[in-house]
Amino acid sequence: MNQSQTIGALAAALAKAQSGITGAVKDSANPFFKSKYADLESVWSACRKQLTSNGLSVIQTTQPTKHGTMLVTTLAHESGEWIRGYMPILCKDNSAQAQGSGISYARRYALAALVGVYQTDDDAEAAQGRDPRSITVDPRGELGKNVDQKKKEQFIEDFKRAFDLDAEEKEIALAVRAVHERISTDHDLYIAVSDSLSAKERSAIKTYLRIAKESK
Repeated sequence: MNQSQTIGALAAALAKAQSGITGAVKDSANPFFKSKYADLESVWSACRKQLTSNGLSVIQTTQPTKHGTMLVTTLAHESGEWIRGYMPILCKDNSAQAQGSGISYARRYALAALVGVYQTDDDAEAAQGRDPRSITVDPRGELGKNVDQKKKEQFIEDFKRAFDLDAEEKEIALAVRAVHERISTDHDLYIAVSDSLSAKERSAIKTYLRIAKESK
């Protein structure tokens, strides 16, 4: 179940809370994109006061499933009503640091989505109205026909999640390299994913791969 039998009181409380919830400030920097993002602390700061003052609380736990570990985020109301969402926790390996980064990433995105927090400004691509995923890989359509579109989208997402890990530069570099190693054996898929990323993202991949190599 993703919600209690009734959510009327919760919905009313959340509506009041959202009237005062502010945007999450992008105060954490990604040194290679030269851009900023809203970290978990910023997302919490944007909504904590309004949630608690309206009888709402957030509970985040983990749950093992056959599809991997899931982050379970529950928005509960003092009436006993609740709603719940699930998000997979993606980690490059089983180290404590990698798992911590994956959990932190999932927590901030799940929290923001569940209560309606937004980031205060868009990145350069979004500001110009471009979606890298909408770029056609091959104007003749030949390459696109040979590429599994679901795999392409998944690798694009994996790269973006690696870029956005709340971790040290070395950890981000190792996460990027792990994704790169999984895709590099499929030439057509590699080209399709590369063409669907922005120039800034492709440059960042090269930089992170160099850092990962130097960190050996």
